[in-house]
Amino acid sequence: VVCFIGRSNVGKSSLIKALFSLAPEVEVRVSKKPGHTKKMNFFKVGKHFTVVDMPGYGYRAPEDFVDMVETYLKERRNLKRTFLLVDSVVGIQKTDNIAIEMCEEFALPYVIVLTKIDKSSKGHLLKQVLQIQKFVNTKTQGCFPQLFPVSSVTFSGIHLLRSFIASVTGNLD
Repeated sequence: VVCFIGRSNVGKSSLIKALFSLAPEVEVRVSKKPGHTKKMNFFKVGKHFTVVDMPGYGYRAPEDFVDMVETYLKERRNLKRTFLLVDSVVGIQKTDNIAIEMCEEFALPYVIVLTKIDKSSKGHLLKQVLQIQKFVNTKTQGCFPQLFPVSSVTFSGIHLLRSFIASVTGNLD
């Protein structure tokens, strides 16, 4: 099991849809409205692998978000990795820091994925990557040292992230 967590409208469902575009049996619905995912969505991939799409935090987050997500993250023993999605246009926000603190507190192995890289200029994206990489190197313990910049629109970075997930879980098919 791996899960995807991030602010509302950061692109969690879109990223999962892009990751499994080659697996038509995995149907992922994507809404244009932020905060559309209100409950945890589980996607079974093959026989031994599950992806969890968490509801977003921040804008329009479900009232039971903290209880639901915190309980899941704390108690799920077979959770191999948590993917924390950060919007590359705006960088790490206060609400992202809360999610990072939760991952650190529960000693969860997690990875920061920068989404929407197609919406940033190369200069702005480089600045964000350097700032977030410095943050990861100096302020985190459980975060994987490599960032994964991705675009669900152009599919940039999707193959690399997919390969990483496969290496963490042992399969993706």
